[in-house]
Amino acid sequence: MKRKLIAAIGIAGIMVSVAACGDSDKKSDNAGADAKELTVWLTVDAQNNWPDLVKAADAAIKKKHPGIKINHEYYGWPDKPAKLDAVLATDKVPDVVEMGNTEMLSYMVKGALAPVDPAKFENSDQWLDGLKASVTYDGKTYGVPYYAGGRVATWRTDIAKASGIKTAPKTYDELTAALDKIQKKQGDKFNAWYQPTRDWYAAMSFVYDAGGSIAKEEGGKWVANLSSAESQKGLDQFKNVIDKYMHGDKTKDESDRYIVYGQGKSDLIFGAAWEGATSADPKNDKTGKLKDNLENFVMPGPSGKAMPVFLGGSDLAVPVKSDAQAVAGEWINAFTGAKGQAGLMAKGNLPNNKKDLATMKADPKTEVPATAAESNWFVPMAPGWGAVEKAQVLQTMLQEIGTGKKSVAQAAKDADAKIDKVINTK
Repeated sequence: MKRKLIAAIGIAGIMVSVAACGDSDKKSDNAGADAKELTVWLTVDAQNNWPDLVKAADAAIKKKHPGIKINHEYYGWPDKPAKLDAVLATDKVPDVVEMGNTEMLSYMVKGALAPVDPAKFENSDQWLDGLKASVTYDGKTYGVPYYAGGRVATWRTDIAKASGIKTAPKTYDELTAALDKIQKKQGDKFNAWYQPTRDWYAAMSFVYDAGGSIAKEEGGKWVANLSSAESQKGLDQFKNVIDKYMHGDKTKDESDRYIVYGQGKSDLIFGAAWEGATSADPKNDKTGKLKDNLENFVMPGPSGKAMPVFLGGSDLAVPVKSDAQAVAGEWINAFTGAKGQAGLMAKGNLPNNKKDLATMKADPKTEVPATAAESNWFVPMAPGWGAVEKAQVLQTMLQEIGTGKKSVAQAAKDADAKIDKVINTK
């Protein structure tokens, strides 16, 4: 099954009027377990790919609350922000809403979501670290991880074999040695590793692998950390990839990577797990060779460990204005609990917890994406992070580094200054 995971998109600012959490005038007794109606907003992914899981959650709630009416609305990711912002300004809000995990922060900061008790949700003590971070703000939990999508390395086995390479690399030294051979064999117009310069998800994987970070919390405030020795080491390693193996446009982002890869002038990509398969789709594969010659593997990091990856994915949250918060939580638990996770895994998704991830890791068919997801990172959960993303601070820094406009040290210093101006501002 092919499905683009675009939950990990930039955070748009939200202009909504949100009732204060303590505004009891907006609540009724239905905020408890006696709600007569529940409205659930999900993306079309659920509607098209696992409607049976939605029906199962509905059935569990209707069994516990006879007579309850459950309404469903489905939306596409591009349509959701404006639709949700508009309805949050009213009193007729959904009781459960699916959120991209990078969308959560702005809504938590604005007070649009109700806090939840993690203890009421199955396997909450096993939630993947990156997903747990996405629903946590200021010491409170405001959502439940739904499912995840990781990042893997994908390369062409036919190109590798033409250079005498028979197996996927297990270490970073093996990887770069193989890419050096491939680059020499294919020539300087070929991308041994097609790595878009502005792809900050990949670049920050190098940073976190080196022990650095985008920002760190100190004394209750967030401080940019790209100028640290560790972060600069990771940025240097990323620049080395761009310089040696990326011979395309060095002002590009990753949005059309799967299309570029389908053109057949690249060997390796490091991106969302769906990208390789999408490149091999006949409408994208201009070579006619990708379908039978692609291999996924866990990207090794220069540190000697698996490269930490950004976890995209979805969370489920309850708007603070909901009059059915308790039953909304019950529906979420029925949908994301053990049975729900089993169903999502069967559809090719990564689960929300380490226990189920270990099960996927033991299966040869899902070993690579599950293993890759074990080591993961997430964006700083700082009140002003949305402003950092909106200003494309990281993308600008990486383009300056990749094109040689600035040194790593200067670009990182300038990026830190921009981040520090806004990262603690709500």
